[in-house]
Amino acid sequence: MEYEESIARWFYDSFYEKKWKGSSRVVSQLSIDQAYRVQELVTKKRMASGEKACGFKVGCTSAAIRKQFGLTEPIYGRMFYPHVTENKGLVDCSNYITCAIEPEMVLKLGKDLQGKNLTDAALVEAIAYVSPGIELHEFNFWITPPTIQELICSGGIHTGLLIGSQKTAPQKLRFYEEAFSVYKNKKLVASAPASEIMGGPLHSLRWLVNSLTERGTYLAKGSLVIPGSPVELIPITQRTEVTIEIDRVGSLSTYFTKD
Repeated sequence: MEYEESIARWFYDSFYEKKWKGSSRVVSQLSIDQAYRVQELVTKKRMASGEKACGFKVGCTSAAIRKQFGLTEPIYGRMFYPHVTENKGLVDCSNYITCAIEPEMVLKLGKDLQGKNLTDAALVEAIAYVSPGIELHEFNFWITPPTIQELICSGGIHTGLLIGSQKTAPQKLRFYEEAFSVYKNKKLVASAPASEIMGGPLHSLRWLVNSLTERGTYLAKGSLVIPGSPVELIPITQRTEVTIEIDRVGSLSTYFTKD
């Protein structure tokens, strides 16, 4: 519908311009299905501008993040090249309103995934490998208090993903007891087990597959999926070395600069 196109343009522009030109009231009145339609329209606009959709993120999956946002439901969003990069050692966060990060298991799919309530075994079999990752966020909501509609339309306030070089076979993981740790300048600032992610990352992946199946689509072979973080978003407000570690998966360090 025409007003959904207008809302998609507001979110598309805000991603690049860091300004809000839209109506908070109109966004807040969207249904969940309408919000996902807006997200798809934003995806089409970004792909038309030369970006390439490469997978999905699941957000608002842990109690820590739900408390931080004041929201209760998980959401999914799209990820895009060139904003997904491997082994990037330097990030300039001076262009962010508020830069923030999350530690992530990065799942690379080796098979298509579609259907309802797939078993753990089927999900594990479809994962080619797991890598450590740092998800980048624009930790800014245009609507106060935050709404699930804005979170969906914005793609989960996601701006990018840094992926480490390690590639772990999924059969080597438990997907519930692995500890996630975040260090700023070598000081531990957050830690929690994978079970905080909706009971475990496989539950998050299953929720994503269920949601996409309900909307008549699927997870394609080769897609990247980040199932969420067990810890809250960590703001980056100054020059900082960030290191994330995930048991049995690996670690990744990145330097954040700010002019």
